[in-house]
Amino acid sequence: MKGWNWGGFFEYLTNEYMLEGALITLGLTVFSMLFGLILGFLVALMRMSKHKVLSAPAYFYTWIMRGTPLLVQLIIIYTGLPQLGIRFSVLESTLIGLTLNEAAYLSEIVRAGISAVPRGQVNAARAIGMREFQVMRYVVAPQAFRIIIPPLGNSVNGILKTTSIASIISMEELLRRTQVLIQEKFLVLELFIVAALYYLVMTTAWEFIQRRIEKRLGRAFDVQATVTEQR
Repeated sequence: MKGWNWGGFFEYLTNEYMLEGALITLGLTVFSMLFGLILGFLVALMRMSKHKVLSAPAYFYTWIMRGTPLLVQLIIIYTGLPQLGIRFSVLESTLIGLTLNEAAYLSEIVRAGISAVPRGQVNAARAIGMREFQVMRYVVAPQAFRIIIPPLGNSVNGILKTTSIASIISMEELLRRTQVLIQEKFLVLELFIVAALYYLVMTTAWEFIQRRIEKRLGRAFDVQATVTEQR
């Protein structure tokens, strides 16, 4: 094929430098999802609070983070905040930006899941003497968790690909390392396709895991529903 370098393609398909970039991408994804979910859960609870002192800041936060591009947020954190004397490294800026951005979206997923639990069950739990923490743990959380798993899984795929935006501030994840190699080897198409295959493998692997999780949770729910009906 004219203009295509098969040797270069296969060489970088298993290149250690590219593999490390993929691992960094996975690390950014795991960190952002984990801490984004924790922060998102807190923001969701604040949004659902009857007290304006809690709900108003949470609404403002989600409005800002969901209404502005992640690219702009990363640039502000990495290059804008130093003008105010607040400096973060490339890694710190990336993790902070991804986490804050993802938390805003995850908070809406969590809030929707909690809101979907019938109020009658919550009121019944309170009527038998359960405290708010117990109601959340034993009644709301199990049902809400099953509801939010599908969109949560989609968010994992989304953030995995979104990490590539961090290359704009020189974060050496998969895309940035691909760009570095392109500047050195001039194998533009070959290296970009290698990078695309890496992303495809990672997202496909997660889709497989997600289906297994959803199937397992669905089976558990069906068993619980059957037992309840028999009673």
